[in-house]
Amino acid sequence: MNAVLEIVISLLLLAGAFFALVGSLGLVRLPDFFMRLHGPAKATTLGVGSIIIGSAIFFSTRGDGLSLHELLIALFLFITAPISAHIVAKAALHLELPAIERTQGKSEVEVIDAKGK
Repeated sequence: MNAVLEIVISLLLLAGAFFALVGSLGLVRLPDFFMRLHGPAKATTLGVGSIIIGSAIFFSTRGDGLSLHELLIALFLFITAPISAHIVAKAALHLELPAIERTQGKSEVEVIDAKGK
C-alpha cells in the first residue's frame, strides 16, 4: 500500500473519531432533550460514516476489489440515522417534553428556563 493511501485512510479514521467524540460530548453537555438529540444524530453519523469509508478503502486495496459490506453499512447508516432521529423528536413533541428558551421551534413544547425550572 502506498503512503498517500495510508495518509487518506488515517485522515478518514481521525476525522471519524473526532466527529464521534464531538457527538458524544454534545450528548453529555447540551441542556435539553432536543439539543441532545441533534449532536449524536449529526456528528456521530459523520464519524461512523468516515470510519466505514476508511475501512472500505483499506480492505478494497488489500483484497479482491471493492468491499461492498462497508458500503452497505454506510448506506444503511445514512438512511436510518436521520429517520430515527426524526421519529424520536416527534415522539418527544408528542410527549411534550420541556425545552429551554434557546431551543428553536419551541411553540409546541413547554419552555423552561436555563436552570431547568
